[in-house]
Amino acid sequence: MNPHDCPLCRPRGENVLWQDADTRVVRVDDPAYPGFCRVILNAHVAEMTDLAPALRDRLMQRVFAVEAALRHTLQPAKINLASLGNQVPHLHWHVIARFVDDATFPDAVWAPPRRAGAARRIDSAALERAVRDALAALAADA
Repeated sequence: MNPHDCPLCRPRGENVLWQDADTRVVRVDDPAYPGFCRVILNAHVAEMTDLAPALRDRLMQRVFAVEAALRHTLQPAKINLASLGNQVPHLHWHVIARFVDDATFPDAVWAPPRRAGAARRIDSAALERAVRDALAALAADA
């Protein structure tokens, strides 16, 4: 995929929670999976092994920081981490809080629903603060 055609290189309407020169964290608007975030590498790179080790480590530290923020704020049953890139070959990680009463649990979020998912309201401001605080703590430790 050409970077000019890549939706992650040319984003529209992203809800950016945090960003720096290397990465950005966006909240995905998916009512079925509240708190669904993506950690996106800003450079158009397809595979983790294409990154220099230091950048690979920084990217994963950010994924883990977002995971920790979701766990702390939402107390989910599980966190799913996924980096697929089959449709958009641009490095990005899905960080998804899972609950036993969501429509597809314990299957993947992309699986057919097993049930009507429970409506779940979350404190969006608290979640955004937790993500920003977790990533700021990384910067402070660097």
